[in-house]
Amino acid sequence: MNRILLLVLCALPFIGCGGDPVSHSAPVGINLKAKSADTANGTVTTQKGIETESGNPFKAFVDDARRELDGKSPSSVELTRLTLTLGAQSVGVASLSEVFSGRVDVLFLMSESNNTYAAGHVEDPTGGGPVTLVVDFDFEALPSADATRFLDGKFNVVLRGAAAPTFMSKGAEVDFQTTFAFTAFE
Repeated sequence: MNRILLLVLCALPFIGCGGDPVSHSAPVGINLKAKSADTANGTVTTQKGIETESGNPFKAFVDDARRELDGKSPSSVELTRLTLTLGAQSVGVASLSEVFSGRVDVLFLMSESNNTYAAGHVEDPTGGGPVTLVVDFDFEALPSADATRFLDGKFNVVLRGAAAPTFMSKGAEVDFQTTFAFTAFE
């Protein structure tokens, strides 16, 4: 009986996301912009393609994973960290609490299918950041076609949250940075 328990306990570290990690991303930052005037129905929304940042760090991460796997795609990707920062070039606001009130979501919007998947969220962010979000992303929940789109970088990062009461009247122009850390598995 003790041998069985010992075998089970020894095996636990190997149960999880498809085996050992094969690649860890450098920070994948996406710069987003929003204006007070663009607020619709009390919601601040902005989006941008993951591949549009200089040097395309998401593609570099996936390419590294595929190189480690002899050209095959990883079986799983974990979002290990997600932060939101108010950019220094923002005009008319000095804190995330002047932009958002309540829940703020970061989503992945897939090209072609237009399916949306939660990346993470935060309640009532304050200060300039970086504010750490609760990670909601579950790669395993993606249908195979969207998993392929995800690995090919065919998605937009969407930032959405309820506008702070005075945001629409501020005439603000806001820069945000969402920063992701990913890990790929065999």
